[in-house]
Amino acid sequence: MSTDPLDKAVLRLAAGLGLAVLLAYGLALPLPYALCVMAVLVLCKPGPPIPFMKGALMALAIAAVVAGGVLMVPLLEHYAWAGVVLTGMLLVAVFRSGGAGAQTMILAMSVTLIPVAGVAEQALAPALGLTLALGIVTGVVVSNISHALFPDAPARQAPPRPLPAQDTVNWMALRATVVVMPVFVLALGNPSLYLAAIMKAVALGQQACSTRARSAGRELVGSTLAGACMAGLLFFVLSLRPTLWILMLCMMGAALWAGARMFRVKASAAPPSFWRNALVTMLILLGPAIEDSAAGKDVFTASAMRVALFVGVALYAWATVWVLERWRASRPVAPPLHRN
Repeated sequence: MSTDPLDKAVLRLAAGLGLAVLLAYGLALPLPYALCVMAVLVLCKPGPPIPFMKGALMALAIAAVVAGGVLMVPLLEHYAWAGVVLTGMLLVAVFRSGGAGAQTMILAMSVTLIPVAGVAEQALAPALGLTLALGIVTGVVVSNISHALFPDAPARQAPPRPLPAQDTVNWMALRATVVVMPVFVLALGNPSLYLAAIMKAVALGQQACSTRARSAGRELVGSTLAGACMAGLLFFVLSLRPTLWILMLCMMGAALWAGARMFRVKASAAPPSFWRNALVTMLILLGPAIEDSAAGKDVFTASAMRVALFVGVALYAWATVWVLERWRASRPVAPPLHRN
C-alpha cells in the first residue's frame, strides 16, 4: 500500500463512493444519486477529515434547512416572487460564508433542492433531507475510518492564506447566486425535469466563485462534457450486466480515474475543481438514467435532454461570469484622495 497521502485520498474517495452507492441504491432511497453527491463533496475535502461532531452538526443543519424548506413551500406556491427573493438572499449569505468549501455547496444545494422538492410533492422534502443527511454522515464516517486505518504523516503547518477583501467575497457570492437563481425559478415550474439541474447549477455557481473569466468556458463547459462522457461510458458498461455490485464497481472506477487527477496523482492541465465538477456531473446524469431505465422510459432521449440542459446551464454560467466581469472592469474607479 502506498504511503503517499494523495494516493490515500484517491482510495478514500473511491471507497466512500462505493459505500454510498450500496446505501443509496441498496436501500432504494429517494434520489439516491443525491446521497452519492453529498458523500463525494465531503470526501473531496483536502486535509484532515471532518470530525464526527462537526459532521453531526452539518447533518443537523440539513435538518434545519429541511424544516425551513417545508415552510417555504406555501410561500413559493402563493407568493412566488417573495419566496424567490428570500431564496436568493439565503444563497448570497451561504456563498459569502463559505466560498468554495464543501460545506457551502452542501448548504446551497439544500437551500434550493428542499423547497423545489416540496413544491413537487410535500412528502418528498423530508425524504430528500434524510438522503442528504445520510450522504454527509457516510462521507464523514468513511473519511474518518480510512484516516484512522491509514493515517497521513504530520505535515508542516502551512502559512495561513491571506483572506480576500470583503468586496471581493460579496462579488463572488453575488456572481454564484446569479448563476443558480434562473435554474431555481425554472425548477419551480417543472420540478421533475429541473431537480437534477439545480444540483448542477449549484456546482457551477460554486465553481464560478474560483474561476477566472478567461478560463471559465473551458472549466465550466469542459467539466460538464467530461462528466457526460463518463456517465455515458458507465451506463454502457452497466447495461451489459445491471446489478448493484457492477454499479458500485463502476462508480469506484470512475472515482479512482477522476480522483487521481483531482488530487494530482496524475498530471492534468485542468484544476482540481474541474475534475470534482466532472465527477458530480457524472453522478447527477447517471442517477436519473438508471431510474428511467428501471421505469421503462426512453433512456437515450431523456439523457440527451439532460445533457443538453446541463450544457446550456454551463454556457449560461460562462456567459454570466464573462458579462459580470466585463461590467465590473468597466466601472469607473473613484480617484484616491491626496493631501495638500
